Amino acid sequence: MKKINLKQVFEYVEKYISVFHQKRLDCMRNKIKLMKILKQKNPYLFKAKNVLTAQDLIKGFLDAFLQSQEETFFGDFIEGLAIFICDKSYGAKKSELTGIDLEFEKDNTIYVVEIKAGWNWGNSSQIKQLRTNFEKAKKILSSRTGKKVLAVNGCCFGKDNKPDKGGYLKLCGQRFWEFISGNEKLYIDIVEPIGYKAKEKNEEFVENYAQIINKLTLEFSQKFCDDGKINWEKLVVYNSGFEKIIKK
Repeated sequence: MKKINLKQVFEYVEKYISVFHQKRLDCMRNKIKLMKILKQKNPYLFKAKNVLTAQDLIKGFLDAFLQSQEETFFGDFIEGLAIFICDKSYGAKKSELTGIDLEFEKDNTIYVVEIKAGWNWGNSSQIKQLRTNFEKAKKILSSRTGKKVLAVNGCCFGKDNKPDKGGYLKLCGQRFWEFISGNEKLYIDIVEPIGYKAKEKNEEFVENYAQIINKLTLEFSQKFCDDGKINWEKLVVYNSGFEKIIKK
């Protein structure tokens, strides 16, 4: 194992966190369409919350849509960071095996790792598929190398105090970052560089956010409001009806 060079980690983070911010901004500028986001979330929930204004409704739909997109973008970033760190520490390589993100050897044991951003992921079918992928990977590598092979589901944040899942380990948060780097404080060390230029980038995002809120509110008012009042029936029919009453 090579001792992790924090300067290299910080340089990687500062470079690729900018990619996250740019994807976030590009999504705001180019992918937000009223008729698309109105299909994404539950209109009954907003009615139950007694949302009365077009702007509040649009903000609710838009925020839910953006959160989903941001989690995907940031997940890509944080998973890429984990692979970079493990490569620098243990010479890890991107795996070609189905469902496996990386492989590396440590103490004469081969580890196959699938990385997830957070600990609370996956339904029963997805967990079952994870187990299947791990079993296949262990069988292939054990046969190929004759070495012991262990499977790890690495989660970049969160806690799980029962890591042994029977057939694989689930290492979350501090446990995972230490596992791929040998540095028990790495999960704290990466906090500061992740905030690189966050204020500057967020100001640009907020400016575009306000613009899109105003634009979508006007469009929504024209299509789904009658005399200034939200037409919930019209909205629900568009969101959930078999035949759409409004075409793009």
